[in-house]
Amino acid sequence: MAYVTKATSKGGRAGRAHLEGNALSLAMGLPKEMGGNGEGHNPEQLFAIGYAACFNQAVLALAKKHGLDGQSAEVSCTVTIDKDETSFGLKADMSLKIPGAEKDKVQALLEDAHKICPYSKATRGNIPVTLTVV
Repeated sequence: MAYVTKATSKGGRAGRAHLEGNALSLAMGLPKEMGGNGEGHNPEQLFAIGYAACFNQAVLALAKKHGLDGQSAEVSCTVTIDKDETSFGLKADMSLKIPGAEKDKVQALLEDAHKICPYSKATRGNIPVTLTVV
């Protein structure tokens, strides 16, 4: 086992969530778009941050193979929650920007990173994920 972390939530989307040892503790809040006051954080924001950072690490690991500078890579993750057939569903849009790089090389890197990123593996077949070169 390489690493384990534990988060605990009380009060759901209007409560608090914290990491074990209180290394991070956040007030949670329902977004205005979903009827809340927009104060606090929401699970979709936290998922977007985690996915972007994890995906960026995959880009860093593979950039040299594609002849690209991984240190200049910028990964963005947009997470959307919306009603689906049964309740609510997520989708993610991943984008990769490497200033000055050839688009086809960045596209190949983006697709390879999507193959190895643990978040991509977890979402594959479960939620729609789009990949875009910026």
